[in-house]
Amino acid sequence: MKRSAAAILGTAMLAFVSQSYAADAWVEGRHYFRVQPAQRTNVAQGKVEVAEAISYGCPACNSYLPIMRDLKTRLPPQAEVVYVHASFNSAEQWPMFQRAFYTATALGVVPKTHEALFKAIWDTGELAVVDSRTGAIKKPPPTLEDVAKFYQRSAGVDPKKFLATAKSFSTDTNIKRAEEWMKAVRVNETPTFVINGKYRVTSTSAGGVEPLLNLIVWLVNKEVAAVSGG
Repeated sequence: MKRSAAAILGTAMLAFVSQSYAADAWVEGRHYFRVQPAQRTNVAQGKVEVAEAISYGCPACNSYLPIMRDLKTRLPPQAEVVYVHASFNSAEQWPMFQRAFYTATALGVVPKTHEALFKAIWDTGELAVVDSRTGAIKKPPPTLEDVAKFYQRSAGVDPKKFLATAKSFSTDTNIKRAEEWMKAVRVNETPTFVINGKYRVTSTSAGGVEPLLNLIVWLVNKEVAAVSGG
């Protein structure tokens, strides 16, 4: 549908006002933090990386699934969302889930299984770490072999192939890179977002979920402008 010149001008003015407000509202060192030194990204040239530090064992990350769907609809086409899996809560099997994530990454099935694995932990309880009745850690907790069965059912991955890939040098290397990245960008909670390897932000620093989404979009647009030379 065609729009009048006045409507187009009005939209442009609104965008300008919104960007000006954002520039005044967001304070570096308070709402978001610069990563020093900036980290190399893992997206194609011309793309802006939105990295979410997660864990499948993190209940907050599970609750962010619909929020991430919303965020993706707000981001410009130059943005690309990637995930980096944390391991710092060993009591709740985060290292095991981290290995499962990077195994699934190597096998190319994460797009198909990402939300399904959260569901298996937090909804159906198939891979739950915490007993929903008592709140205690399950004994025994889910194992990598249990996760291999999940990938067989949800993505058709042979369990033997999954376990062999999980123990491979390449998976160990990707886990090491994830750990180094977590330290470099100073992730101490999940979910945490890092924009183009340069800026770290959480819902706590932004002041809530909606401010977080607005801030991420603003930072991404800032980086898009920088990449395009605008």
